[in-house]
Amino acid sequence: MRLTLRNIVSFFVARLLIITGFVNRTNQRARKGNYILSIYFHNPNQKLFIRCVKWLQKKGYSFIDVETLKRVVKGEIPFPKGAVIITVDDGWGNNKNNIVSVANQYQIPVAIFIATQPVEEGIPYWWSYIKNARQNEISCCSVEELKKINNEERVSIVAMLQKQLQPLPREALTVEEVQEIAKSPYVTIGSHTVSHPILTKCSDEKALSEILESKNKIEGWIHKTVDAFAFPNGSFSQREIQFLQKNNYRLSFSTEPIYLTEARLKGHYTIPRFEVLENVSFAENICRMSGVWFQRRFIKSK
Repeated sequence: MRLTLRNIVSFFVARLLIITGFVNRTNQRARKGNYILSIYFHNPNQKLFIRCVKWLQKKGYSFIDVETLKRVVKGEIPFPKGAVIITVDDGWGNNKNNIVSVANQYQIPVAIFIATQPVEEGIPYWWSYIKNARQNEISCCSVEELKKINNEERVSIVAMLQKQLQPLPREALTVEEVQEIAKSPYVTIGSHTVSHPILTKCSDEKALSEILESKNKIEGWIHKTVDAFAFPNGSFSQREIQFLQKNNYRLSFSTEPIYLTEARLKGHYTIPRFEVLENVSFAENICRMSGVWFQRRFIKSK
């Protein structure tokens, strides 16, 4: 945990939520089948991921995979009780050791949603250029600011900064690593677009190509059907949902931090998720995984 004022305050708020029973009551409702815990990570270290897995196991959760969720959507099996689904966004190189190895060891399913361009070309994720440029006082643009502008303008700014910066290290998995981890019976590979744009800021043509080309690329790598998707930044509109439907995707995940109830699963192209963060206290992440953190907003979550 980074010792910032925000994290110190958050730790005490989280401890209060745990001590006063909010988390336990939430777990009890999940075990009764009120909802599935839908959790996602980005680039956690192995210690954090193991801690989260062990906490969920200790609380009696059963781990389900994307295929099980599809069967629930189709009505082939009932809505599960005490279930959790774990997803991971982007396809960071560290995911192989920090997530996949743990999934194999503990025999728990995970779904990893991959942005194909960083994997194939070895370039960093676009936001790394923005952060590096700010650190080196080359630009004052923030990642959040660039998420709000037209995609072509964002791409142009990133390309300009890329020319001014020293080469940045690789961040994503390699194609060979994607092929390797896809062989695990506990890993599902899904699509997270090609270049990780904000889809709602893209033209129709660009948004469609990001959704379709990433699917085709991954299927060519792993020789398996790719029909699950996660929206970059959680941003989507009805247009993106229609593109997914027309191109044989069966599920897609948002980042809306609400419980995945049976009613909400009917909208299986907007599956909500709770985010686990890498640089906060474990007490806060307990509250995040259980969803309590997002129901009682004592402080900003980021």
